[in-house]
Amino acid sequence: MRAFGPPEVLRLEEIDTPVPGPGEVLIRVHAVSVNRTLDLAVRAGTYPARVALPHILGVDPSGVVSAVGDGVTARKIGDRVATRQLLRPPSETSGPMLLGVHAWGGYAECVKVPVEMTHVIPDGLDFVTATVVARHGPTALSLLRDHARVAPGTWVLVMGASGGLGSAGIQVAKDLGAKVIAAAGADERVKAAVDLGADAGVNYRTADLTAEVRKITDGRGADVVFENIADPDLFPKAFATLARNGRLVTAGAHGGGTVPLDIQRLYLNGITVIGSVGRIAEEDLAFCLRAAAEGRHRVLIDRVVPLAEAALAHRIVADRSGTGKVVLQP
Repeated sequence: MRAFGPPEVLRLEEIDTPVPGPGEVLIRVHAVSVNRTLDLAVRAGTYPARVALPHILGVDPSGVVSAVGDGVTARKIGDRVATRQLLRPPSETSGPMLLGVHAWGGYAECVKVPVEMTHVIPDGLDFVTATVVARHGPTALSLLRDHARVAPGTWVLVMGASGGLGSAGIQVAKDLGAKVIAAAGADERVKAAVDLGADAGVNYRTADLTAEVRKITDGRGADVVFENIADPDLFPKAFATLARNGRLVTAGAHGGGTVPLDIQRLYLNGITVIGSVGRIAEEDLAFCLRAAAEGRHRVLIDRVVPLAEAALAHRIVADRSGTGKVVLQP
């Protein structure tokens, strides 16, 4: 992309193959997912961080190592690898630096990344699944385990439950021993989320979300709301489901980002609202990829689209017409 704007600013071009520098590897990309915030918002020019042009999107490529830079010993040519998107974690003074946002990303045949961003994909796990797991699994694990403190028996309401982060959240919460309510905006999406292991499901476009969650939990309410939409209509309904001392944890704002908040309910019920991008730790990525290879973590894939049709993929994601992730394949 050489300008910000609609999907048509994405153009297929021939460029020189990147050369990995010291401590870097070159990956021949086999899969990279399309993300509403980190791809569509960056392309449109609405992402809050500064993005230099020209730019190549793509935060989560997976593929095969085709070259290594000086000093690299942890990877070799031929290794199948997924990537962590963090070039630099957030600090006290600045946000995270991300592949595909602050540096050229994986919408390409080849991408170079620091070797420490890569993790070997277990045998038997395909690239499409590895890309989606690496993108969302460690984030969901960090948010629910470390921030929301999900424990066995906890009731967790997952919003946007058929999306990449939501579907990962369902499975992580179940692994942590929670009881899960999957909420989504269409019956087929609710069904897909329940099929991943949720204990109950709610269509928040056709049902009263707050009332349904209260009914499912025998009047208790949710201990944790896993929120990644920030829709001004849905957020207060999800917030109202929280039980006393409940926690709402959020890492997304593709529904708008500015929402009403019932402050009186917040302080009278001792509720905590937590915002975090999550900690994408090496050991968490290893755990999630291993779980996927063993069939314990599944992903929802709407469709796989050729890289040359990236603009079409962006339109599909913007239309919210599918269930699960859209993935590009060079």
